[in-house]
Amino acid sequence: MKKCWVTVITAILMCLGIMGFSLETNAEMPVDIKLTAKQQEEMKSLQQDALNQKKEIINKYVEYGVFSKEKGQKVITHLEERYLKLEQNGFVPVIHDDYRKHRSNES
Repeated sequence: MKKCWVTVITAILMCLGIMGFSLETNAEMPVDIKLTAKQQEEMKSLQQDALNQKKEIINKYVEYGVFSKEKGQKVITHLEERYLKLEQNGFVPVIHDDYRKHRSNES
């Protein structure tokens, strides 16, 4: 009889834990975030440094034969396109919330 009660209580606690986590993930994210001009300049500098460093890494991989020249150029082009999108958005990353919206519609 004790095992039955322990099992029931454990199941209830597990369900409450899962539901609590689910409610937490549905928290609203800030929608309209705007950076000041000074913040944008600082982010631009940091993002450019990161982009240049990533390009150096990719070029080293090409030099060492890990990536082909075509693959390296494709990765660098992708990184540059991503930087341009970030620049167009005022250096605020776009947070895609589609997965959580999709999952919340199922329940």
